[in-house]
Amino acid sequence: MIAYNSRDRLTVARRFLEPANSTHRQYEALRAFFVDRVPSAEAAARFGYTPGSFRILVHEFRTQPERDFFLPTARQGRPPGKQKRLRDLVIALRKQNLSVHDISRSLARDGESLSPAAVATILDEEGFAKLPRRRDEERPDHPRPTVADPADVRQLDLSPRHFRTKFGGLFLFLPYRFLSRICGLSPVRVMRQGRAYASLFSGI
Repeated sequence: MIAYNSRDRLTVARRFLEPANSTHRQYEALRAFFVDRVPSAEAAARFGYTPGSFRILVHEFRTQPERDFFLPTARQGRPPGKQKRLRDLVIALRKQNLSVHDISRSLARDGESLSPAAVATILDEEGFAKLPRRRDEERPDHPRPTVADPADVRQLDLSPRHFRTKFGGLFLFLPYRFLSRICGLSPVRVMRQGRAYASLFSGI
């Protein structure tokens, strides 16, 4: 049996009689009016409402009596049975020798969202050990990066050829780019000097 003296009771009672936030104040005022049958004017004065604002509060609560005054706990906020159902699916998929990433992808295909880290936590809680490293042929069939063939320099062909392109004009500037690197000049100066030399030798 828990014993409280009058001072303790008064201290704890103030948590109900003097609400610290507006939602708690509305709850206590409405409870006093509907449950304790306190007159409207007295309930309004007790919890700091004007008579008119308290009548509006009562009217709004009458039209929406299912209103929530308290936030649900984390467990109450979850869909019923979802966590257990996902846990059972994770265990069943692991028994098929799937990794945490494979399990996460498999659940995503079925419309269930569970990260690899969450899958690993469930498996650890259930006592499953980590899978040994597997070869590619032992992994489940799903899209993988394409491995390109190794380059063979002997197949490089530098013989002259022709091709069509809409950006052929860009190749006209390549010589200027190379000359600018060799001479240490900007491509614009190389082009200007090139035009000067061309005009000089054109009259010869």
